[in-house]
Amino acid sequence: MANGNGLDFEAPLRELEKKISELENFQTNKGYDLQEPIARLREQLKKTAREIFSNLTPWQKVQVARHLERPTAADYIERITDDFVEIHGDRAFRDDRAIICGFGKIEGNPILLIGQQKGRTTKERLACNWGMAHPEGYRKALLKMKLAERFNLPIVTLIDTAGAYPGIGAEERGQAHAISANLVEMLKIRVPIIAIVIGEGGSGGALALAVGNRLCMLEHSTFSVISPEGCSSILFRTAEKRELSATALKMTAQDLYRLKVVDDIIEEPLPAAHWDPKGAAANVKAAIIRHLDALRPHTADELITARREKYRGIGFYIEQSA
Repeated sequence: MANGNGLDFEAPLRELEKKISELENFQTNKGYDLQEPIARLREQLKKTAREIFSNLTPWQKVQVARHLERPTAADYIERITDDFVEIHGDRAFRDDRAIICGFGKIEGNPILLIGQQKGRTTKERLACNWGMAHPEGYRKALLKMKLAERFNLPIVTLIDTAGAYPGIGAEERGQAHAISANLVEMLKIRVPIIAIVIGEGGSGGALALAVGNRLCMLEHSTFSVISPEGCSSILFRTAEKRELSATALKMTAQDLYRLKVVDDIIEEPLPAAHWDPKGAAANVKAAIIRHLDALRPHTADELITARREKYRGIGFYIEQSA
């Protein structure tokens, strides 16, 4: 496990890792055999991690989903694909770095990958606008999806955004239209689409890449119409009720799976993806292969029908006589 910095509830894990590191260094430098106490501490670390991360509150899951060290779309693409070639631009305005599009291979099978990229360093985050795409980003994604459809290649989207960029320039260039166009067109795409929420799935900015035959979420990711802070500000006139809002929004993978919004929860390596990016990528890759194998036998018409029925079936209503 790597050092998971930044979250208060991870402090016991960081303390145990520090003790393990000290014993390992002492063993190396002094030549003492400390394998037994190191092994005990490692078992304690696993047990503590399991106890903490199996009992996270919705707000704590939001914190994990936003963790600065959590693997980004670029990290997953690098680890799960071979021969990836990125394709740029929307053929109208500019290339939006908040969305990565390109073709690659997973276990020899060519696919289109589209990922929302938040960036890692401050410089990258500024260039990617913290993963908040402009309309040209969504138009770029749709153009590449149409290209994948033309060559009969499946599509995988990796969702990680607080939402679409709400600035004046984005609105002037048709942000709402770009998002709605993606929703409509993704319902018509004649190849398998697998959407995976890898971190934060916020509002229409996330939904614009989430219309698929399979909607999956990583174990500690979130997916919601609004952020807990935004919800709290609207309902309570303060952001201080964010923890209550996070619970009320039912935004965790577990809540959404119970509500039948999400088709699959992808397990994260203990304790979470930002502690073991390589293990997280292996789990994502396995899930993609599993769902592609299940979807591959279906005809284009069957894929479209199933996709539409999936989203029409979300939610429920009650009829009551007068």
